[in-house]
Amino acid sequence: MPSIPVTDTDTVTDVERLNITAAEEHQRHRNRHGTGTGNRTRSRFRPLALVIALSATAVGASAIPGVSVAATPDTVQAVRWGACPEKAAAPRLECSTLEVPLDYRDPEGRQIEIAISRLASKEPSKRRGVLLTNPGGPGGEGLGYPALLAGAKLPQKVLDSYDVIGFDPRGVGRSAPVTCDLTTEQQYRGNFAPYAHTAADVAREAGNARTVAEQCATSRTAWTLPHTTTANTARDMDRIRAALGEPKLSYLGHSYGTYLGAVYTTMFPKRSDRVVLDSNMGPGGYDVTAMRMFARGLEDRFPDFAKFAAAHPEYGLGSTPEQVTAKFFDLAERLDEKPVADIDGTAFRGFTFDRLYSDALMPELAKFWQALDTGRPVPDVPLLPNAENLMAARFYVICGDSRWPETVREYQRNVAVDRLKYPMLGGSTAGIGPCAFWPDKRAEPPVRIGDRGPSNVLMLQNERDPGTPLAGARELRRAFGKRATMVTADQGGHGVYPFGPNTCANDAATAFLTTGQRPSQDLACAAQPSR
Repeated sequence: MPSIPVTDTDTVTDVERLNITAAEEHQRHRNRHGTGTGNRTRSRFRPLALVIALSATAVGASAIPGVSVAATPDTVQAVRWGACPEKAAAPRLECSTLEVPLDYRDPEGRQIEIAISRLASKEPSKRRGVLLTNPGGPGGEGLGYPALLAGAKLPQKVLDSYDVIGFDPRGVGRSAPVTCDLTTEQQYRGNFAPYAHTAADVAREAGNARTVAEQCATSRTAWTLPHTTTANTARDMDRIRAALGEPKLSYLGHSYGTYLGAVYTTMFPKRSDRVVLDSNMGPGGYDVTAMRMFARGLEDRFPDFAKFAAAHPEYGLGSTPEQVTAKFFDLAERLDEKPVADIDGTAFRGFTFDRLYSDALMPELAKFWQALDTGRPVPDVPLLPNAENLMAARFYVICGDSRWPETVREYQRNVAVDRLKYPMLGGSTAGIGPCAFWPDKRAEPPVRIGDRGPSNVLMLQNERDPGTPLAGARELRRAFGKRATMVTADQGGHGVYPFGPNTCANDAATAFLTTGQRPSQDLACAAQPSR
């Protein structure tokens, strides 16, 4: 939200901050990603997007070793819709639960419940199927996402064409939620490692990372560790499809939700209909490469803020973009040396990264900088009520999906490289985290995204996305080959459809979802004024 950004990405607390969702993750369902506070002080700031922030054959689940096609049958329990829990309640939104196997290699074994929701089409004659949605993360709750999308002006033609379906992925919210028994202090530290200026800084952080990994591995939900993966969430999605009586599934996913959608359409190519992936991760998903990519994302996006701040002298941050950029490094260095109001350099960097998910947040960010620079009071930002589950679910998925470097020395090398290459954030995002010490209980290898399957994927991407940079999206586009077409919008921020103002990109998504027509080739959409 990584979090649309769905915060983590998400999780989405309002439409404008979506990326949530991984803003987001979209979301204040974004994130999805995470920041830390360093080793010296606990920050009161919890940037929402940061709390959170894959060759298969056409026979579906059999593409994964040890899993048979029968593991995702078309005969499953019928869905009985009813009222939604208070947290997800919204006009016309209905909710239910669905039992799925904990381990798809043992489909008759232990079952878990997945919470699902539906915003039904009000025009049955125009309805063509279901549109499953995901706001990002991993860790972002999606039960209320259909209502949020409708409130964000998802076009009526789309709402008429589909029953829009949401769900809390396994391990999240009301779907067998997981925990790492994270203390309040650990939650405030977040998911980004403290900014490391030296190799010794990385070595010191290794102890905190190991402690969190051990807590996850010994928690009361540790029995789900090998099974809380993107591949199994994709299998859950196919169970939802079958339970709804649909031969195929259309999909709209943001941030980390793009990787989830890519995995689903790779594992179940003949059961995926129209797939829209917005704010795209690379083909490896939320792995060590994606974590390091956040630093590039900040460098891609920051010039937009520097230009904004320079055009508003009332903030006193500089009269040119170059001066604003210098102010960033000045504040970060000062706060590294002497935190202000519990905000150190790592928290400052993370808060800046988070607020660049949306143009609408730039005034808030500029005021934040101004307060730190001049000694004015800085408002408190409390933890989200679901922060522990959001962070724990993120660890379960990203550490379980792929293997991460396991030696402190490798993280020290990565930090040394990225601190020079992307000095704004590289010393943090290349740092060591719990995945370095994750228990070796992975049940299967990652899903490899490739070009086998129908040409039914539309990718949407902002040129200057901090959470899921354009470079990663281009790698996913290459991996999909003939399967995908990509629409790139000349704008910044995390999340394109339906949250952004670019009508060229938005119209392409609406046309594909309602008519099946995509641009004949990859499309570049020119910049448009912010609405």
